[in-house]
Amino acid sequence: MTAALERPAATGAGGNPLERRYRRLLLCYPRRYRAEHGGEIIATLLDTAEPGRALPPLREARALVSGGLRARIVAAASDRPAWLDGLHLGVTALCAVQLATLAPYTASVPIWTGLSALALLLVIRGRVRLALPVVALVATKVFAITLGRPWLDPTLLPVDAPPVWHAGALYGGGGPVAPMAGYGLTVLGLLVLAAHRHRLGRRSWLWLPVVPLLAGADPAGLDFGRGGDVLDVVRTALELGLLLFAARAGHVARDPRWAVAAGVHLVPVCVVYAENLGVHSEPDIAHLAALLLATALAAAAPYRARRHPAL
Repeated sequence: MTAALERPAATGAGGNPLERRYRRLLLCYPRRYRAEHGGEIIATLLDTAEPGRALPPLREARALVSGGLRARIVAAASDRPAWLDGLHLGVTALCAVQLATLAPYTASVPIWTGLSALALLLVIRGRVRLALPVVALVATKVFAITLGRPWLDPTLLPVDAPPVWHAGALYGGGGPVAPMAGYGLTVLGLLVLAAHRHRLGRRSWLWLPVVPLLAGADPAGLDFGRGGDVLDVVRTALELGLLLFAARAGHVARDPRWAVAAGVHLVPVCVVYAENLGVHSEPDIAHLAALLLATALAAAAPYRARRHPAL
């Protein structure tokens, strides 16, 4: 009787520390799932909790986080056509990389960095028709910079970053083909999305923190062209992590949308390596091999899941 009285009870408002922490863990689940099952889950967890406990057991916390991410993956694969949503996700990734590339040079090209940020926000919100002309305008300016011409406004060339970034001139690590391949693919993807009548969903705001993590990357050159700079290592780790997540998500949901996004991301990377033939270092080759392998895993995962339903 005493033990039962000491057990925390669900208040519906998170009135005790254990309940509040369980509710924070439940944020991993989609909102609809929490509305339908959250109260029942919280009540069960509190009913089985040890008397006086203030922190969820590590095993339960891990299970809630894992189950929540799985529920979000399955929910994401159920509301829009796979190829369409995958293309939207891939274009979002390209826009994030393009903004990250311009970010260190904001003082020199503030208008174009601002337009690139606007394009990313519009794509995240699913407003692809509005994003299309913005991306096309930025692409025109980028092409001018890679050719060394101050089109559209009197930009001082070359465009250099402040010393704190330890970066070279904007798009100075290679030729114009690789940057324009990325922008060309973005414009083409937006055209396809804009032409389709199916309503696009909104992408996660978590794409915004990706931008500072990628800031300083040069899509005109190789990732390890500066000898394995910390920013290059961070970018590579983030890249591989997202691709491996795409493979896991495709396996869980039995859906190829994440593989489509991974393929969209891989195309400009391959163009970079093609444009820099003959100057690849061993880390560059290892990086490309890892990206190809991770993308292949993402492409195969949904179909492997269909043959082997048990995870």
